[in-house]
Amino acid sequence: MKQKFTTHQLTATALMAAVLCVLAPLSLPVGPVPISLGTLAIYLAAYLLGARLSALSVLIYLVLGSVGLPVFAGYVGGLEKLVGPTGGYLIGFLFMALFAGLVIEKGGNRPAAAVLGMVLGTAVCYLCGTVWFVVVMQCDIWYALTACVFPFLLGDAAKIAVATLVGAVLRDRLQKAGLLKA
Repeated sequence: MKQKFTTHQLTATALMAAVLCVLAPLSLPVGPVPISLGTLAIYLAAYLLGARLSALSVLIYLVLGSVGLPVFAGYVGGLEKLVGPTGGYLIGFLFMALFAGLVIEKGGNRPAAAVLGMVLGTAVCYLCGTVWFVVVMQCDIWYALTACVFPFLLGDAAKIAVATLVGAVLRDRLQKAGLLKA
């Protein structure tokens, strides 16, 4: 028998999808791939919701963006963004949430597990996005890495640190309020 979602879980999932829709468009263009706060929202979702629900929140975000709502970096939307050069990173967000959430869950929601999960999730996102970028742009891997990965490493490390600190506090408070399971 499949486990059904509770009202709290559905509400938290929708809330994290909304947070992602608010933070992801805030971006700085630094080349073909902008620096966005979307990954921060995904890290927080993975920490708070785990693999299944954080991935669902990202899926909701991707669907909203693909139908044209301006929720992607730079306040754009549309299916063409998902199939364009940076679309692999957007799709990679889904795997980022899954991998980060799984590691965090298996690690008992401890900060060390959160950091490891977020780093692994980010690596998977980079892999998906970079492979897609190379295919679409018909460029070599070195160009893709220098344009789409290396400039983001420091910023993503900072976002992982913030999400780990903030996520631990939020998780603790939400658990005390009875809104998240321990």
